[in-house]
This record gives sequence, C-alpha cells and structure tokens, in this order.
Amino acid sequence: MPLGSLLIVDDEPPNLAAMRQILAEDYQLIFARSGGEAIAAAAKCSPALILLDIQMPDMDGYAVCRALKADPATEAIPVIFVTGLSEAGAEAAGFAAGAVDYIVKPLSAPIVRARVATHLSLVRTSRLEQSYQDALAMLGMAGHYNDTDTGVHIWRMGAYARELASALGWTSSACDELERAAPMHDTGKIGIPGEILRKPGKLDEREWEVMKRHTRIGHEILARSNAPIFRLAAEIALRHHEKWDGGGYPDALAGEAIPECARIVAVADVFDALTMKRPYKDAWPIERAIATMRESSGSHFEPRLIECFVDIRARILEVKAEWDGREA
Repeated sequence: MPLGSLLIVDDEPPNLAAMRQILAEDYQLIFARSGGEAIAAAAKCSPALILLDIQMPDMDGYAVCRALKADPATEAIPVIFVTGLSEAGAEAAGFAAGAVDYIVKPLSAPIVRARVATHLSLVRTSRLEQSYQDALAMLGMAGHYNDTDTGVHIWRMGAYARELASALGWTSSACDELERAAPMHDTGKIGIPGEILRKPGKLDEREWEVMKRHTRIGHEILARSNAPIFRLAAEIALRHHEKWDGGGYPDALAGEAIPECARIVAVADVFDALTMKRPYKDAWPIERAIATMRESSGSHFEPRLIECFVDIRARILEVKAEWDGREA
C-alpha cells in the first residue's frame, strides 16, 4: 500500500461513509467493521495510519489498539481514536492504549483532514530519518567492504569519538552528529584496489600513494551532499590522517589547522586499530596501545586530546567492552 493509505475502523456504516466523503479524494482507504477485521487488515495491508472507533461490539478500540501495539508487524502504525466518547477518562485511556491522537464525533471535516495530514507528515519524517540512518550505515560499511577490517570497528570507533568529544565539552547534539559521521571516515577506500587494501605486509611506495587517495575520494563522495552530517563526514574523511606536527596527508596540515573533529577521530581510530585483532597482527594490550599513543603526543596527536583520552580511559574501556560483547 502507498504511504497515504488509511485504515478506517467503525461498526456503523454511516460513520464509514462520512469518513469516505471526507478523505477519499486524497487517500486510498481501507475499511473494517470490527476489531478482528481491523487487526487482520492492518497486518495484511500495512496502512500508514489507522482511524479507530472505540465503541464496537466484538472488541472495543482499546483492545484493538493494544493488540496492534503488541504485534511487531503493526506496532509502528499510528492510531487515532475516532469516537463519541468525550469524557477525559476515555481520552486518557486511549493514549494509554497506544493512540497518538483523539478525534471526537460528530466529525468536523477540516479537523479530520488536518489531524490525518499532521500524523502522516510525522510518519514520512520518521521513515525519512530511518532511511537517512540506513544511508549513513551503508556508507560506513562500504568503505571497509574490501578491507581486512572486520566486525564492529567503525561503530566502536565512532563511540570512542563521541566519548572524547563529550569530555572536551561538545554539546550532546554535536556528539551525536560526530558519532554518526565518524564511521564514514574511510568511505573513500571503496575506490582503492582490493589487493592493496588486503595486502598483509607493508605497502611499497607506489601502493602507499594509491592508498593515500582514499581521503580525497571519500571527501569527494561525501561532500556532494549539503546535509550537515555529510559535510562533517566529508571533512573527517579528508583530514583524519593529518598529523599534529604536519607530517600527515593529504595536505600536511599542522596543529589547529586540522579540524578538531578530524583530530578526535584520529585518536579514536588509532586506538581501535591497535586494540583490535587483524589478519596480520594480534590485538595489542590496552596499556601498550595507550603508551604508544602517548609517545605520539605532539607528533601524530594533539597533546590535549591524548591527555583527555587518558583521563577518560575507564569510560573508553566500558565502551570497548560493550562493543566487544556485541561482536562476540
């Protein structure tokens, strides 16, 4: 069924006819005259919205709504109660059963149309947000599809980046954006030959030059969107291999010329790379990894970030344990 399909449930034919007159011009309508029919129709047709009467003979609307919310296949479908009951208790009971809104009879066509349009807009927004999240996840995975990285590396690294940003004073919303953008840091690896990505030994000079292109490829892909999260991801993709002392790539930026988001992701990425098992190495012990990163403070990494990372070591290890458990 299209996004605009509505399931209308009422045991009185005149009420169904009234709803048809109000909504048929703009939406595809599905009708049910009992609670049992409503549950079956919702499962079969997956309507975008259900307009549900409360007073019905076999199952009242409350029971129908609770049954719909108990089924994973129908729990996300918003339900608006349409009823002649106007007592405050009836309205509260409707919300308790899982409804999102309440329309009292006699029906007002403008009110019905407005409520339906509002809730369908929320449905569209929710589905768009889910598609957005799916796209972020797919781009993150695409960058590692031909690599030797396995498991939950990109998500765990994003979680580390979030914790470090939070400790540095970033707002909660900014931390959320960083955690979602960070896993796309290696999107550009999709343009690097698999034999280079999977080579178990050290890359030669030619291969290394090819590998370094992934920063610009990732930036080119992600910068095509004007959405803030993709702009952030593009900046991270381009700059996460720059080094504090100017010894990184692709442009040998140094110090605060490197965006802070990329400096944070660099710390999170290296820590995760050191402490995860790869085909060509075992996972390093935590203390060895942290000691090595401390040695690179002032050269590879901004000293302030390393100090902060060490300060929140306990929280970082909690995050690591959480994600290691998921991977297992």
